[in-house]
Amino acid sequence: MSKPSESSRETNNTRRSTWSLVVMAVAMFGFAFALVPLYDVFCDITGINGKTADTPAVSSMKVDTHRQVTVEFVAYINPGMEWTFEPEVRRMVVHPGETQTINYAARNLTRQASIGQAVPSVTPGLGAQYFNKIECFCFNRQPLEAGESAQLPLIFYVDPELPEDINTLTLAYTLYNAQPTATAQTQ
Repeated sequence: MSKPSESSRETNNTRRSTWSLVVMAVAMFGFAFALVPLYDVFCDITGINGKTADTPAVSSMKVDTHRQVTVEFVAYINPGMEWTFEPEVRRMVVHPGETQTINYAARNLTRQASIGQAVPSVTPGLGAQYFNKIECFCFNRQPLEAGESAQLPLIFYVDPELPEDINTLTLAYTLYNAQPTATAQTQ
């Protein structure tokens, strides 16, 4: 009986290595593709994601006048977005369940029309599920002509069921370029 030749063993090893690399590449792509949905599920289960609802809430029918919660407002602008964007109020003390209104001021600093999209997050992350937006500029894209300014309203309330150990919520918006031709930029 003859032994396999050295070249046929090398060919088999090369073939096996190639297939192993292909399988690993497909597995890594699948894992990367599933990572965002898995992260969202994990954050929803643990309540640590800081995401607020992306649909309007209904006004609260119950106000807890015996408790006060501080709500802080922060604005960030993604690099490359040539706008100014800031809250008109930086901090507000509210009673849970009480409906409040504030505005964010935005201005397009460019010489052409531009579209912005604000993405909210709340810290602590557990508090996000208790921060309810009745009306929010973040539900829609915000088009502004060259040099144009706008007042962007936010109507919200803090759910009275907010855990007692949470006394401060920070609502942060990051403003992104939402032009149809804009490339996605992340920090």
